[in-house]
Amino acid sequence: MKIENISDLLVLVHTARGGTLTAAARSLGLTPAAASAALKRLETQLGARLFERSTRAMRLTAQGQTLLDYASRAFELLAEGESLVTADRGALVGMLRVAAPSDLTRGALLPWFDEFLEAHPGLQLALSVGDRPLDVTRDEVDVALRYGALADSRLVARKLADSRPVLCAAPAYLQRHPAPQVPQDLLQHNCLTFHRSGRRQRLWRFARHGQWTEVRVDGDRIADDASLARQWAVEGRGITLKSMLDVRSDEASGALVRLLPEWDTESYPLHALLPSGRFVPARVGALVDFLAAKFAQCLPLAGGAATKIAA
Repeated sequence: MKIENISDLLVLVHTARGGTLTAAARSLGLTPAAASAALKRLETQLGARLFERSTRAMRLTAQGQTLLDYASRAFELLAEGESLVTADRGALVGMLRVAAPSDLTRGALLPWFDEFLEAHPGLQLALSVGDRPLDVTRDEVDVALRYGALADSRLVARKLADSRPVLCAAPAYLQRHPAPQVPQDLLQHNCLTFHRSGRRQRLWRFARHGQWTEVRVDGDRIADDASLARQWAVEGRGITLKSMLDVRSDEASGALVRLLPEWDTESYPLHALLPSGRFVPARVGALVDFLAAKFAQCLPLAGGAATKIAA
């Protein structure tokens, strides 16, 4: 390994955090000269410039940012390992990087995250919310929650829940428009659709007595964030088809009313995706177990609790 002194990496991390070598030296209890020497030693050993220096601040180069990302995660893992070895109960420490769909986050996950962090005060949460799927490896996500079929064979997945979408609208919309009695009635309604994985979800499927029917819906609003479709529905703009997990609080409050309850819809899974199965930090495994227990209280799980995708 080219890096001879791991403590030099601490200088890199604290310089990036504080913006100057002086700030890094102060936080590490070093002299500015010693901190400068450590950084120069790193650059010499790696043959790469890690910072662009100016009189006011230091800015990471692309190579410096890459090394910083890996060094930060390495120190987090070391801190977690030390805690597990030395603490009586193995307190969880470090950063949790989580990506999750927007409506699922607002409708269910936020209070669960609060509960988990309160139980483990040594943890920090970095939450990325949105419906555009992230590259779990490239975007340095510890765990991503994702609806639907899985396509990336490099990842490890654990099924958390099987969710069915439900058809719903606000009472205000239903006061202006008669509620649909059969799926084909949706052709006469303003249907609020959204994109998932880059595709517009406008082919809605329903079943009754084992017979499936499809309706290609349309409306005056389309979003690439599914939470907007839910918000528009709550505002009385139209009808939407959303996961029961996403709208359960709206149904409970009466903000949304379920339509065509006697018709079934297609079930689709919610998975927790991990970058690798070779090493899962204890804090990540604990979070996934916690979420699995929470979802089990909300929805039955079909087809097994865990699925490992072949590497």
